[in-house]
Amino acid sequence: MASDVTGAVAGGRAGEFAIETRELRKEFGRTVALAGLTMTVRRGEVFGFLGPNGSGKTTAVKLLLGLTRSSAGHGHVLGKPLGDVATRRRMGYLPELFRYQGWMTAREVLALHCELARLPRSSWPREIAEALELVGLADRADGRSDTYSKGMQQRLGLGVALLGRPELVVLDEPTSALDPVGRQDVRRIIGSLRDRGTTVFLNSHLLTEVERVCDRVAIVDRGGVVAELSMADLTEERGVRIRVGDQVGAAVEVASRHGPTRVDGEWLSVDGIADADVPALVRELVATGTAIHAVVPTRQSLEDRFMALLGAEAGAETSKDPVAEASDDSEARS
Repeated sequence: MASDVTGAVAGGRAGEFAIETRELRKEFGRTVALAGLTMTVRRGEVFGFLGPNGSGKTTAVKLLLGLTRSSAGHGHVLGKPLGDVATRRRMGYLPELFRYQGWMTAREVLALHCELARLPRSSWPREIAEALELVGLADRADGRSDTYSKGMQQRLGLGVALLGRPELVVLDEPTSALDPVGRQDVRRIIGSLRDRGTTVFLNSHLLTEVERVCDRVAIVDRGGVVAELSMADLTEERGVRIRVGDQVGAAVEVASRHGPTRVDGEWLSVDGIADADVPALVRELVATGTAIHAVVPTRQSLEDRFMALLGAEAGAETSKDPVAEASDDSEARS
């Protein structure tokens, strides 16, 4: 039986975090969908939530939205316990899959959701106008939604999620089916939300998109967070690739004194070396008679870190694991 979430976040912590979970657990019968999720999301940041299939991301989102209850652990959203009904009015949500009645215009869809959200009727014109402007649909507000492209449909969904100026917006795979232009539109909207102080929780498997828009990310696997990373820290993890031709053997010994060194054909990759130390490394290589054909600065990408944490084989096994697949099925049914 799911446990009740009790307690309150201390004043300072409630002000600092939009989301805070501690050892959050969710079971569907004998299937463990979340096995102790612990993470924090600061107010006003864009936070990415990443993980392979079956890692518990969908279940975590449902818990944050109050659509299901935890089996153990606790958490707070906007300073209130998970599931607090009043807090839902301060949140916006864009699901991965949604559909609006094709005969309705964008303006009518937004008006319907103003009513569903119980916003004061006097505020509807302003709310609708602001949402249309922010998502770039003001010039198509009175067009039927079934005439919209996939990108426009997605922007309309975002507009619905932004009604009432929510403090926290949860986006579930907002760019997964979009072309490059549509993805750029969504990135622009997310940037606008950050500028006005809205917290954005972005659940996605598109690592390059997450890397472009997020301030921090949590990587989850098998129901728990394996790492929380700052994008600023990630970009500081630099290295260098040096092409040395057929003189790799002699060069490795020199390069390895400056950091972990890997060989890829005619190239050496040295991780963790500061930009300022690269000239010294090149001089040492030249002094040994090594010919330098190219020097290319590198930085670790989010995908590099993701795969290093989970491992390519572990990621493949997770997506094929029958327990993980049962977790996905349970999530879909809940």
